[in-house]
Amino acid sequence: MYKIPEITFIDLFAGIGGMRMAFDKAGCKCVFTSEWNKYARITYNENFGEQPYGDITKINENDIPDHDILVAGFPCQPFSIAGVSKKISLGRSHGFLDKTQGTLFFDVARIIKQKRPKIVMLENVKNLVSHDNGNTFKTIKDTLESLNYTVSFKILDGQHYVPQHRERIIIVGLNRDTFGNDIVFQFPALPSKEYKIKDILEKKVDVKYTLSDKLWKYLQNYAKKHQENGNGFGYGLVNLNKVSRTLSARYYKDGSEILIPQRNKNPRRLTPRECARLQGFPDTFKIVVSDTQAYKQFGNSVAMPLIHDVAKSIVDILAYTRPRKIREAEPEPVLVG
Repeated sequence: MYKIPEITFIDLFAGIGGMRMAFDKAGCKCVFTSEWNKYARITYNENFGEQPYGDITKINENDIPDHDILVAGFPCQPFSIAGVSKKISLGRSHGFLDKTQGTLFFDVARIIKQKRPKIVMLENVKNLVSHDNGNTFKTIKDTLESLNYTVSFKILDGQHYVPQHRERIIIVGLNRDTFGNDIVFQFPALPSKEYKIKDILEKKVDVKYTLSDKLWKYLQNYAKKHQENGNGFGYGLVNLNKVSRTLSARYYKDGSEILIPQRNKNPRRLTPRECARLQGFPDTFKIVVSDTQAYKQFGNSVAMPLIHDVAKSIVDILAYTRPRKIREAEPEPVLVG
């Protein structure tokens, strides 16, 4: 009798579990989760039956179980275009100078150093590559390489999996102690299917999601003002036969980046369920928080089917470096005659 060894992973900066779901679907087992936001922890617990550990800066790396894969979507706000612009306007630091979020990568690094997972997978915004003239990304890459990992990275767009233009950088580190120096991670080929936002819309939508006359007028005037100044800022009224803009955590404010046109009515926001679908979450995923928190949670999450494809590629590469089958103890033969 044979048994396939379990592939284990830890889920850091877990949010509501988009990456957890992707690796679960790829046949892996989560052995540790960390997430500090109390509302995200509620949603995570409701859907996975586990209460994540809290603030990663207060977690001793020795208390984390051994694992094959470390998964971390560390906070992107210090590196995102919108996040950097906001911090600069407020006179605040960004990137690694952001003492609250930007340095959290180094908590990931100390866990990697202690636990030595076979594979590390990190996710962040596209702008991470260009932030601070490339110095931020160079620091991350150099840190992983100094820990004896071969680093591969690629910017992948969620629109190959869901009706949303969502570019994110995926960084994969392969432990040279496990894989040697010559192997290079192969990212999955992106599907060619075209998605349409109309396919994720709910049939019946509460009137509360329709923009008020006051807000709709404000957004139109705001867009006109910036267009006259040569800027591209404004609302995003979507073409229902195409993909949407990127859903962000600020969607709860006015929904302006993704507005659904309505006949003889002002446009409307997406509902929380539609936001979940836009990220590739199944309808069985439970939304148990307020609309405001749900918008933040899905805006901060990942295009789950894209991460699932990456997870499958990670599982495949592990197959070459570990025995896929372990013989279990067999009963003593019974002698006849």
